[in-house]
Amino acid sequence: MKSKRVKRIINDRVLYLMLVPFFVYFIVFHYIPLAGNVIAFQRFTPARGISESPWVGFMYFQQFLTSTYFWRVLRNTVVISLSTLIVGFPAPIILALMLNEVRVNWYKRTIQSITYLPHFVSLVVAVGLLVQFSSMRGLFNDIIVMFGGQRIPLLQQASLFVPMYVGAEVWQTVGWGSIIYLSALSTIDPSLYEAAQIDGANRWQQMWAVTIPSILPTITVLFILRTGTLLTVGHERIILMYNPLTYETADVIMTFVYRRGLIDLNFSFSAAVGLLNSVVNAAIIFGANAISRRVSDTSLW
Repeated sequence: MKSKRVKRIINDRVLYLMLVPFFVYFIVFHYIPLAGNVIAFQRFTPARGISESPWVGFMYFQQFLTSTYFWRVLRNTVVISLSTLIVGFPAPIILALMLNEVRVNWYKRTIQSITYLPHFVSLVVAVGLLVQFSSMRGLFNDIIVMFGGQRIPLLQQASLFVPMYVGAEVWQTVGWGSIIYLSALSTIDPSLYEAAQIDGANRWQQMWAVTIPSILPTITVLFILRTGTLLTVGHERIILMYNPLTYETADVIMTFVYRRGLIDLNFSFSAAVGLLNSVVNAAIIFGANAISRRVSDTSLW
């Protein structure tokens, strides 16, 4: 058995060699830096380094959990994450199902290209466009005035931050996210649709009886992966969008870490919060995987 495995590796050596750069990347940039999490338990200063910085245990974890900002950043993180999940996760599925029903190839390709393009726009450029459209003289205010409303600085309204963030996130990711679902749809056996037609099912009934059940394992796996980032909101977009006037609803765990770690230079505190966030995310993904395996027999492991 061992000789067969070795022989298979030798025969496929080119493919295995192609994996080497990816292993090196993950080891160098993802696994080796894990050792730096030790500063979360130290009063770290660059001058002393990791080896000579004094040990403080869970002091920074306690500071964060008892901080006046803890409940605000936790609430905002959960609200933004759940809003993005509820709106953003089904969006590429719905788009893929709609495109799957289009029979005019040129029209289908055009819609695909239009929805894919925002993915290739730089995040800075995308947020820059949003800022321009949301300004007092921007497109969004022009539409508001058209319907009888008043011009307001949209990005300075704390109550509007979440819907604007979710809308921008969906606009930039929905097309690209639909690719994997379109791939899953292409693997469905056409005979299943023929059998459904013989049974008298119309297009809508075929979608519910054949299409969605066929791609359900793909949906489940991607949902489990998505839950693993529940507390890791796209803070880069938030940092570019928010301002002190919207901290009430926009400040999340990772932006709080950014300010305390890179602006206030409190490296140990930010490392502690980041480590706590990662542990909670890991617990969520393990829990989601266990529930999925028990309920639907589909899981990551």
